[in-house]
Order: sequence, then structure tokens, then C-alpha cells
Amino acid sequence: MKIINTKFKGLKIIKGINHYDKRGYFREIYKKKFIKRKNFIFWCISKSKKNVIRGLHLQRKIKQDLHVSVLKGKIYDIAVDLRKNSKTYSKYSCNILSEKNSTSLVVPAGFAHGFCALENENVVLYGISNYRSKKDEVGILWNDSSLNIKWPLKKPLVSKKDKSNITLKEFKKFYL
Repeated sequence: MKIINTKFKGLKIIKGINHYDKRGYFREIYKKKFIKRKNFIFWCISKSKKNVIRGLHLQRKIKQDLHVSVLKGKIYDIAVDLRKNSKTYSKYSCNILSEKNSTSLVVPAGFAHGFCALENENVVLYGISNYRSKKDEVGILWNDSSLNIKWPLKKPLVSKKDKSNITLKEFKKFYL
């Protein structure tokens, strides 16, 4: 397992190794000794079809660190830095996470997170450092022109809820 720092403070790529044999493979996803100060207390899974976009989501007051790993398939993962005093404020990081490349991501609190599903079946495992607070969650519009995210698909499948997310400009106005 290898930890790779990014230009975004606290955003870390975890490069795991799949150990293959005739039965399949074994992969370590998380070791607390490598990721200091993260206590993931809540774990969940999402399953998405190809071209699904989920996000961009974050919790405003009850902050959440995330650990994101793909168990099956491949995703184009996006993390947008919305930490007001950050050097990378309103910039985004994109990473390909997949079952084959054994790559996970640790996303610190204060980032909006989302992804698009690139294969027919995509299963994503999330470790979360705080429970979800429905009244505290906010979403940034996935196709906000000010973010200029280069999504790798033409016809996305987006939930009604995510289609009604706010722009980055609205987020700055109401929440910062």
C-alpha cells in the first residue's frame, strides 16, 4: 500500500495492490497507521450503472472525511475544495478509481465529492467520519460552468435531487 499526497492539502490517493491467484484477488483498502486522524465510523456502498453521475455532495456543519474505494467497475472521481481559506479553494481534483487499479481516495472534510460511473456495473465503498445530517447537506451542480469539470461522458444519468443542486456562486453567497 502506498500513500500519494496531492496538491490539495489532506486529499490523499491510496495505491493498493491486488494480490492475484487462481481463486481471485485480495486487496488491502485501508490501514489506520497510514491515514492519521481519520476515524471512519460509518460505511456504505453505492451501485451505479454506466453514465450515472452522483454528486457533488458535502455536509456544511457536521463535517465528513471520506474514504472512497471501488469494489467493482471504474469511476471518474471528483473532489472540489470548498474550504474557504485553502490555497486550492474552488479547484477540483479528478482521479480514476477502479477495481483493477486498486486506487482509493481519502477526501478531507470541506470538499464536495461526486463521481461518474464508467463501466456497466460500478460498486463504490465509502468510509465516512461522521453520520449524515440531511438538514446539513448541500450539493453543488455537477455541470456548473464556473467549475469547468471535464466529465468523460455525453449523456449523463443524474438524479432529480442532483439536478436541483446549487451553483458554486450560490454556495459562496449562502454558506461562506
